[in-house]
Amino acid sequence: MQQLQKNFDSRESLIAYVKELAPWAEGERSYIQGGWQKAEKKLASIDPINYARTRNFGDGNVTKLSPYIHHGVMSLNEARNYALTKCSEPLQITKFIQELAWRDFWQRILSSHPQWAWEDIEPYKTGFSAENYSDTLPGDIAEGKTDVACIDAFIHELTATGYIHNHARMYLASYVVHFRRVKWQAGARWFLKHLLDGDVASNNLSWQWVASTFSHKPYIFNLENVDKYFGKLVDTSPLTNQPLHASYEILLALLFPNLGGHE
Repeated sequence: MQQLQKNFDSRESLIAYVKELAPWAEGERSYIQGGWQKAEKKLASIDPINYARTRNFGDGNVTKLSPYIHHGVMSLNEARNYALTKCSEPLQITKFIQELAWRDFWQRILSSHPQWAWEDIEPYKTGFSAENYSDTLPGDIAEGKTDVACIDAFIHELTATGYIHNHARMYLASYVVHFRRVKWQAGARWFLKHLLDGDVASNNLSWQWVASTFSHKPYIFNLENVDKYFGKLVDTSPLTNQPLHASYEILLALLFPNLGGHE
């Protein structure tokens, strides 16, 4: 068996070596760099107190620790214990610790019910049955050519960097399942293909939550919401985001015409 090279003069030489090993690999190189030194530097820069206040914003104080946690470079306990040193009272970082706990929760749920990774936990709460959804991700979504500007921007970031903000993940999942009526499984596979932190438990059960097969209602969003949280980062013009430019009441009626009341 050929032994892999471990030491490199620069990141560029490492990237060139990886391309030789995997000429089939697509996309640009990610700005996220692996290894404990990078993880340690990222951990030292977290702001767990302001995390709760700004985490839903595209430019908020998110940590981007998940790739290191997913690949075992850092544990949930290490992240939590360090965060506790950055506050005077644990209550100040409750939301940060809760988000770490969610990752552990998803793992435990899937460990107890492994079939839930790819099977609908419950029926859709959308007025449609699973048979009404496509099994295949449309090519325009995979290529980021949907003609919905903010969606295409999020897709490009996903495929180019292997990472997108959690709020943007929810937007994409909702767009795939509810705006395009594609099964969550197709979207979950797509995310796992690209995400550097693509944990099956967190990813797939979150897709089920958005789809409503693991929640009491579907998650949807509109352009106003995207503009509130990402307006400084992506194009949120109504002209280039027409399918999203409506009130929630109108979108509910359009997306779920079989539901009564649209509450």
